[in-house]
Amino acid sequence: MANRKSFKTVTFALAATITLCANSAWTGVSAHGSGVAKQQPKAQDNQSKTGVAGASARSAGAIAGQPFTSPNDAVTPATPAPRPRIAYSEGVQIAAVKKGQTQKGTIRITREVVRADSLMLGGKYDEAADLYKGEMGKNPNLAPAAVGYGMALAKLYKLDAADETFNKILATDPQNPMAHAGKAMIMVNRLSSSSGTVIKNRDATLHSAEAEVKQALNIDPGMPEGHLTLGNIYKEEGRLDESIAEFKQATQLDPKFSEAFSALGIAQLNKEQYADSVSDFKTAISLNSGNSTAHYGLGRAYYKQGLNDDALKELNTSLYQFRNSAPVHLTLGDVYAAQGNTVAAVKEYQETIRIKPENPDAYFHIADIRESRGDLELSISELRSALEMMPNNPDLHLRVADASLKLEKLDDAIKEYNTVLAATPGNAPAAKGLTRAYYLKANKEAGSSFFVSNEFENAQGMIDKAVALNPNDMELRLAQAKLRSMAGTPVDLSKLGTPSNDGERVAYAEACLAQNKFTEADQAMQQVIGNVTDTKQAFAVADLALMIKDLPNAEAAYRKANNMPGGQDRATRGLALVAKAKDVARQDDTLADDLSRRSQLGSAIDKYHASIYENPKVGDTRMGLAKTLERLKPEASKDLREAIAQYKAYEALTPNIPPKELEKLNKHIDSINNKAYKLEQKEKDKGRR
Repeated sequence: MANRKSFKTVTFALAATITLCANSAWTGVSAHGSGVAKQQPKAQDNQSKTGVAGASARSAGAIAGQPFTSPNDAVTPATPAPRPRIAYSEGVQIAAVKKGQTQKGTIRITREVVRADSLMLGGKYDEAADLYKGEMGKNPNLAPAAVGYGMALAKLYKLDAADETFNKILATDPQNPMAHAGKAMIMVNRLSSSSGTVIKNRDATLHSAEAEVKQALNIDPGMPEGHLTLGNIYKEEGRLDESIAEFKQATQLDPKFSEAFSALGIAQLNKEQYADSVSDFKTAISLNSGNSTAHYGLGRAYYKQGLNDDALKELNTSLYQFRNSAPVHLTLGDVYAAQGNTVAAVKEYQETIRIKPENPDAYFHIADIRESRGDLELSISELRSALEMMPNNPDLHLRVADASLKLEKLDDAIKEYNTVLAATPGNAPAAKGLTRAYYLKANKEAGSSFFVSNEFENAQGMIDKAVALNPNDMELRLAQAKLRSMAGTPVDLSKLGTPSNDGERVAYAEACLAQNKFTEADQAMQQVIGNVTDTKQAFAVADLALMIKDLPNAEAAYRKANNMPGGQDRATRGLALVAKAKDVARQDDTLADDLSRRSQLGSAIDKYHASIYENPKVGDTRMGLAKTLERLKPEASKDLREAIAQYKAYEALTPNIPPKELEKLNKHIDSINNKAYKLEQKEKDKGRR
């Protein structure tokens, strides 16, 4: 295979007059007239390198089609090289060359090579490889067959054999562009391996492949296969706009290049350009109905547009053509999940993992299904299996952290968030999750020593660094404010601006909760719940509210989800969890009251804290805790400061306190504040001695 042009019908006749009209897509041969290609001058003198590599004609005859030559036969840059003459036959040279003669510049292209080219265009790489190999056996120096053979092996993922073939070609013709393009394609294909070494060296491999194919395109810029390979490299690197440009160049150079159209469609699909991608996939299929990638891409485009039945049809066609395709199984899983068939979806995701165990998406999707069923432990187990393959993947660590947080495994969550931030300091979701975990931990442990610990100090440092890297992220700045409020640092939330979207409103509500501003928090959350338009959004809000123990708003969100299509089962589970949390909090509060009456103050305080952790929005629990803290002996400033905070929380949670009672309570708070201040001075003096 040299460069790709549209394959046209070739009519062979071993007669005095032979009429040929062919453009060979894989060996790149073009022929016109009576069996011998006309000689043409080279387009650019500076492309003339070694042998026939300098010829501008985009064909195997000009690039890879002549017998292997010695570097000593190189044409000097100052002398334009004539285009070699191409003769077609079934084993004998024809047209201008008589038997036994050798005419300089004539290239032998047999019928079998052209047949193999046609098979390549149809994706029948095994049959094409056999034909190419047979011709190489007849004439080991027939470069068109060698190039085509190498490309067929590469398409069959027999990468070592393909690499060896291209190396032999380059040993005699170092400037053979198709051999360079073939080697680049081999490098890209190697990335499909699940080998840890390959994964580790991915970036270096792409860099080498890019250099190799650019060398090929420097020799022959009009080589569609080279532009296709370069586009694939750019796509792997996430440079979608550049990849699209290369794929379009390939299709312009060869309007019948099915593989280039399907690659273009995939890149457009990744940019959510669904109409364009569908058009290109259909073009690819019209050119080659056996293009499994095009059927897959069309199926995924249909799925993205909600056309699930059409998607299944195309995906099953693709799977019939290529059974071992991880992307097809992954998308089949997505379609089944969208249809509510989670059992079939999990089966497809597991098949994806079997084929491509280092693909994190399948693990994520299985974890999503487990989580939607309430199986958070199984969800984490699935994610940890992925981490065995990809221990440094920050997205996996983040998902484990989020799931651990929902299970209230706070130390596990904090550890995972710290792992993410250590690898990617600017990771805003990890920073927000970390502050959420510390907020819950602080409420659960309720000890002021926690806020002066090295752990908390390190957390503040990580959050500050994340904010510095994302200065315009209001959610992150609100998370930072929440952490500072928890440590007792006064923070004016109004100076951070007004939330403009639901994500910012949720973050604002959390920051308000850290300051016991329950009314403001409720207003923000209620607006978010009011903006919910589908079950997915409703459950996201409800689950978050439940996680941060905002039980009234969690209940409201679950009830809204319950009235939406398909949300009843999960909403029922969510409402049951809310009811359970309320009941546990109520039991702890009752026990705390009883312990306090019996003057078992330490145990009572522990139970009050447990009750507040489960349901922070019960005013009477706050009042009971405050009164019990005041009774502790000996008196300590930290206990009185906490009592003040609990009295203020009681006021915030009880908006209809009679004026006289409120005035009396505020005077009592002032009295406690003065006492706490005097105790702090005594404690400081004692500490200096």
